[in-house]
Amino acid sequence: MENHQKRTLTFLTIGLIFMLSGIEYAVILPTIWRYLQILEAPPYFLGLGLSAFSLSALLTGPLFGVWSDRSKTTKSIILFSNLFEIAGNFMYFIGYSKWLLLCSRLVAGVGAGAGSSIFGFLTRSTLPEERAGIFAAIMACRQAGLLVGPAFNLFLRLCDFKLGPFAVNKYTSPGIFMCLLWTLVQFVVLAGCWDVPPISSQGGVVLLEMKQEEEEEAPLMGSDEEEARTYRAVDSDQSETSFASQRAHETSNPFKNFSISNEFLREEVVVLLTAQFITLFNQTALETMVTPLTQRYFSFGELGNSLMYGLCGVEVITGFFFVRWLSSRVADRVVLAAGLVICSTACIWCLVFICKPRGADLPLSTFIVGVFLQLLGLPFVAVSQVSLFSKVTAEKTQGFSQGVRRSVGGLATILGPLWAGGLTNNLYIMLGLMLALLVMITVSRAGAFD
Repeated sequence: MENHQKRTLTFLTIGLIFMLSGIEYAVILPTIWRYLQILEAPPYFLGLGLSAFSLSALLTGPLFGVWSDRSKTTKSIILFSNLFEIAGNFMYFIGYSKWLLLCSRLVAGVGAGAGSSIFGFLTRSTLPEERAGIFAAIMACRQAGLLVGPAFNLFLRLCDFKLGPFAVNKYTSPGIFMCLLWTLVQFVVLAGCWDVPPISSQGGVVLLEMKQEEEEEAPLMGSDEEEARTYRAVDSDQSETSFASQRAHETSNPFKNFSISNEFLREEVVVLLTAQFITLFNQTALETMVTPLTQRYFSFGELGNSLMYGLCGVEVITGFFFVRWLSSRVADRVVLAAGLVICSTACIWCLVFICKPRGADLPLSTFIVGVFLQLLGLPFVAVSQVSLFSKVTAEKTQGFSQGVRRSVGGLATILGPLWAGGLTNNLYIMLGLMLALLVMITVSRAGAFD
């Protein structure tokens, strides 16, 4: 099989993995609170259970990234990390105690840490001009999982039987269901995933030199200065064999002469990591805020909220594919600027019309506009900052860099709900901080990339 076909099948397999991560979130979230209540857990265990997954992914992401940078393999890392997903979901299914349930989310989160290796692989396997489109498609796959996940709950809630000594009901069935799905994915990875060569090595020396010339013209597309000097030193008459041996020597230890301060304390990298944090902080804070608001003003029940989240999922997926199309025509920094402006507009709208609605009730149309604007900006910011980050950090340590980026995002997903959860009755304070953060990152982006 040709490398192009292997690359395509590998991308499809990665998309399936991201879709499963979305399905897992969608089938577990609706029932975990009641599950904890049955296990006599105190209310704060809900926050612990939801944060545990993000915490373990936050801690293990850079480790998986270092592993992939050193070994230049991704398939074995995916197979290994999926074992944690399988074990964690089986522990969730057993659910003897609230502590086992908490540990199950910690274990499953380790599997999510392999996302850093996957993004590192995608960076090495794509050209800069196509990268944003690939990232957009992969992110859309997770949103598709979030969209179809509730459909599985329709039959999972009907489960009521015994599997040996274990009870299978609407609270435990999501665990065994996801355990089976992740097990099936292992076979898909074995059959449809390859460690294809980096895109730069497929075309030999000429492609590398052409690519380096493009990077010198556009500084944001480059890696570190030492690698640039190495490429410039390659003579056009140098044999392919000697060049391959030189590359092998360079990649045997990608962290040689690597400096965390030089890599991550540069202005553009700090801006992008901050954008990652603010985007996910605001997104999770708004997710936390929405359900209490719909209950307070519109008396939405489970059906109303499910329909709302379904429509939101359709909008986000459409947005990701629009950004995929747009990224081939517009620079990433322009897409990022547009996304930040839309998100800021959404916050201003919510501050003006939702925090203190005129009259006794909040008009549904006003609420819909606020949610629509917030979701509209999400794909713009998410895709562009990931794509830009892959271009301003060194390619040879991309796995570790993506791990750091995802860890920053994981921290935001932990802090966002904590911030919003205590301020659902003080929306001016909650949304005011979110708007201030957006204005700060918008100004910083202008200074770093314009």
